[in-house]
Amino acid sequence: MPARRPRYRTGRPELDRRIGELLDAAGVTKDRDQLFEIMVSAVLLASDSADTLDLKITNATLREMREAFRLFAHYRGVSKVTMFGSARVQPDSKEYEQARAVAHMLASFGWMVVTGAGPGIMAAGMEGAGTDLSIGVNIRLPFEQGANPVIAHDDKLVSMKYFFTRKLMLIKESRAFLCLPGGFGTLDETFELLTLTQTGKGEPVPIVLLDVPGGTYWDRVREFIEDQLVTRGLVDQSDMALFLVTDSVQDAVDEILGFYANYDSMRYVGDVLVLRLQRAPDDTQLEDLNERFAHLCASGRIERTGPLPDEIADEDKIDFARIRLNFAKRYYGELRSFIDALNAL
Repeated sequence: MPARRPRYRTGRPELDRRIGELLDAAGVTKDRDQLFEIMVSAVLLASDSADTLDLKITNATLREMREAFRLFAHYRGVSKVTMFGSARVQPDSKEYEQARAVAHMLASFGWMVVTGAGPGIMAAGMEGAGTDLSIGVNIRLPFEQGANPVIAHDDKLVSMKYFFTRKLMLIKESRAFLCLPGGFGTLDETFELLTLTQTGKGEPVPIVLLDVPGGTYWDRVREFIEDQLVTRGLVDQSDMALFLVTDSVQDAVDEILGFYANYDSMRYVGDVLVLRLQRAPDDTQLEDLNERFAHLCASGRIERTGPLPDEIADEDKIDFARIRLNFAKRYYGELRSFIDALNAL
């Protein structure tokens, strides 16, 4: 397939030609259009007379993202769960033990555990998973946050300057999320995760808000969402399906593993949403899905399908069964319920 012609350029043909020559000298063939445009941005920043601080932010962001991308690339085929929670939780607390226990159980099924690499819940998760199945994405702070001993000297640790790049890497590669009690940072991470899922900027994933037995931390958060957001119409009632509140390690693990009992992944091909499955619904099941979830279709019906041409060209999970629909892109909470129904087939 010929390389796509970059759409984003410097506006100066001679500079564009030199960028192309530099890519030639570097031996770049794959994703050449994307790399060309990255270099165009750097050239345009220079011609914009960008502020020094702006350049420092751009420079640090690109360097740290490159390092993080390179780290995660080695483990792309391994299922990962990200754990959020307080750095201030002590090792003798119930929260610490709960985090260690749930990480240990998921690691026993081959899942890697990703955390912010600090103390508290983050250290507990890594202790439970063990160093071999842990990845750390640390944040450099003036206090409170150093890498915990489990991951501090391991090559699966990356440190970042900015919270926004750190959150990107904590979310981008994971197929499930565990949120344990924490402070402002934990709530920020949890609500950003819910926002990404609710708006379709992130794919549907299992999100478990895990407390200690008898704890009320996440119950109070759920009550706030229901009493102040749902009742005012600020979020939909169906958005409550985006997460599970539990104080049971077993229920948390079941929620995560069960999400992938049949469902594997999804992809848009144009306006068509394709869901890849272990097992396609039979005729009776497909009719039932169309009756129950017809409102998810902007037009047409839910149908079985083979891999679409774009998927074949990309060799994108072509061995999986598939269904397709023209998804009405406002029902992401109900899309989660649809995936639950597919897993129950």
